[in-house]
Amino acid sequence: MTAKLLPTNPTRYPLDWTAVFFFTTIHALALLAPWCFSWSALGMTLFLHWLFGSIGICLGYHRLLSHRSFQVPKGLEYAIALIGATALQGGPIFWVAGHRLHHAYTEDVDKDPYSARRGFWWSHMLWIFYPNSEFFDYEQYQRFAPDLARDRFYCWLNRNFLLLQIPLGLLLYALGGWSFVIWGMFVRAVLLWHSTWFINSVTHLWGYRTFDTNDNSRNLWWAAVLTYGEGWHNNHHAHPNVAKAGWRWWEYDPTWWAIWLLKRLGIAQKVVMPPT
Repeated sequence: MTAKLLPTNPTRYPLDWTAVFFFTTIHALALLAPWCFSWSALGMTLFLHWLFGSIGICLGYHRLLSHRSFQVPKGLEYAIALIGATALQGGPIFWVAGHRLHHAYTEDVDKDPYSARRGFWWSHMLWIFYPNSEFFDYEQYQRFAPDLARDRFYCWLNRNFLLLQIPLGLLLYALGGWSFVIWGMFVRAVLLWHSTWFINSVTHLWGYRTFDTNDNSRNLWWAAVLTYGEGWHNNHHAHPNVAKAGWRWWEYDPTWWAIWLLKRLGIAQKVVMPPT
């Protein structure tokens, strides 16, 4: 397994000090949490981790926009994408384009944005600090998500997703003061970043394989717990357009439960199910 993950002369990219400063600052602010702890702030953090993580990123950015594994009315799709953008993981065109490239080039260390073949830390976070312009320059990456790039709303959201942190911060301050701001914005952002990044890193290293895919993807239970079902990564790489990530009864997948509820209510249509 280790031999498969070793890169073969991967391209080196310059360090982006702006990204280093940004992520370091958010992590540093999250360290203030012990001095402003409250149970209500912790509860708000857990709620926003679920809302932005499961609904915004996993259901919205990933299963709905990246893979089109189901359909919802356009107004609801926009609302879910807005929640995903507030998670502070990039705009929808950026996120979707990078993820589609990850699936298309899992064996190419240069064309896969967060290739696990370059090692744990590269796939976990260093790909952000040493950016390849093909994945971070809009004019280059937008061609990998043409369906979103043609939509005015997604173009606006892709440019302005950072502005969503302003109303979020004001709302949290109004609800609970600086305690809610520190916990609901910075602690939540750090926890959700690393939860999401674990799917890029650990689920290509550890866990069991139900399907014999060529990308070393794995099913890892604790990653699934942290990411609301995304940790069943081998299932997903074998059938990326399927709306369910957890196929067996015990493969915990609460993001699928939300999709199932939308389907039962007649809101979600054309839900792609696992092949029989």
